[in-house]
Amino acid sequence: MRLAVFASGGGSNFEAIARAKESGDLDASIELVVANRPDAGVLERAHTHAISTTVIRPEDFNSSAEYVEHLLRLLDNRHVDFIALAGYLKKIPLEVVGRFRHRIVNIHPALLPSFGGKGLYGRRVHQAVLDYGVRWTGVTVHLVDEEYDTGPIVLQEPVPVHQGDSVDALAARVLDVEHRLYPRALQLFAANRITVEGRRVTIHDRSQ
Repeated sequence: MRLAVFASGGGSNFEAIARAKESGDLDASIELVVANRPDAGVLERAHTHAISTTVIRPEDFNSSAEYVEHLLRLLDNRHVDFIALAGYLKKIPLEVVGRFRHRIVNIHPALLPSFGGKGLYGRRVHQAVLDYGVRWTGVTVHLVDEEYDTGPIVLQEPVPVHQGDSVDALAARVLDVEHRLYPRALQLFAANRITVEGRRVTIHDRSQ
């Protein structure tokens, strides 16, 4: 599996993916890190792992068509066949979703379909969880489709919400699970253990 990681922030999930690759727990090559901000911390992390990076800002192009063409050409030149979104705050263009159907995944810091959708990311998710008063939140790895956080679910793991939790305390507990769950999900795709029919994702045994 030839992977591109898209990120907008510090890149701790990218770091977990890179370390899984280096330890042999992920059978993939990370061909490229794509950021939409030149100050994104993920870029320095990628350089530490000797992985190529690029910054692509949709607003720097004359049209959305020009942006999409540039992005697809970049992925083709690197022979990328799978995309992992790791805190990427730009919506993936429809043309890219179509080209990489069932080959783009995202990680979300809640149990979808709860606490998902446009505008719900990062600390906003954890604040919404605390405001609502639920007892459990969690992590979801899902396939990316044309809308925010609505693609078929690959893996989920619950995380308890403790009485008196702050946003920071809850976020740290959820992030620990993200770092473990995301490489595991990617390895399922790398090992060809995933099939998708409609909204149903099937994980096959290794023997199949």
